[in-house]
Amino acid sequence: MKILIVEDSRSTPSLLRQYVERCGALAVGAASGEAALGLFAGEAPDLILLDIASPRIDGLALTRQIRATEKPGEWTPIIFLSSTGQDDEIEKGIAAGGDDYLLSPISEIALGAKIRAMQRLVLMRTSLLSLTRKLDAANQELTRISSSDSLTGIANRRHFDEALSVEWRRARRHSNPVALLMCDVDYLKLYNDTYGRTAGDACLRTLAATISRYSERPSDTVARYGGEEFAVILAETTIGGALMVAEKIRGGVQELTIPHVSSPFGQVSLSIGIASAAPGFDNPPDDLVQAASKALYRAKQDGRDRICRADAA
Repeated sequence: MKILIVEDSRSTPSLLRQYVERCGALAVGAASGEAALGLFAGEAPDLILLDIASPRIDGLALTRQIRATEKPGEWTPIIFLSSTGQDDEIEKGIAAGGDDYLLSPISEIALGAKIRAMQRLVLMRTSLLSLTRKLDAANQELTRISSSDSLTGIANRRHFDEALSVEWRRARRHSNPVALLMCDVDYLKLYNDTYGRTAGDACLRTLAATISRYSERPSDTVARYGGEEFAVILAETTIGGALMVAEKIRGGVQELTIPHVSSPFGQVSLSIGIASAAPGFDNPPDDLVQAASKALYRAKQDGRDRICRADAA
């Protein structure tokens, strides 16, 4: 344990250093507030012994400066050394950020007891912080699992619904359009019948990665909407911008050249329906989903492996 002793007296620090070292701790001395701040930053002590009423050191101001330099989650115990033990002096010290106090002349037994008590507090706090970090990590992992599709790793339907609702409200506030792509894997059932379900799952994972690659912006959301359907939410995007993204995705899937002998195209392909709308106060996000879904249905009816726009005849 490393203890910073801040005291401008020539005799007391020497005595305190002996007490501290007999407690098995390493003592570091500072004779001014400036030196104390430098040692605090450079040595990272586990405990600070600070004279609250030193003629040359403003203990209250130094305490506030130390607390101000600590990052969130950090805490170094500060024990004030008081020669008077006056209540108002102690109260001001605690209010400034101190944790405890000792009356001068210092008792070695009392000092040792205070050091051990602070050690226990530091250990308990460290354990609590470690547990909190583990709980935070576990909660983040649970959130990720609950919002991710277990097969493809992209967002699931639940996350899609939440993301669309959030983006719809944001677009309404700023009068921006929102675009949606609904993508359907052509003849996936025939693919599974021909190559097996395991191959079908691998195909879906590959397609999910390809769609994500061409939905490049951090604000875009790619989700598995259903069994063989994927959805892409494009913030601040017109129908023209959505068409450009859809063409990149469809072209990227074609470039994969995944064989599909049971498809008239000879390889895996996508049908895509796109829609874009500017949210108002009387049109819910479901309207956008329905528009994109109708466009997707028309793409499939017109022969698949194509893109249809919701505003096109």
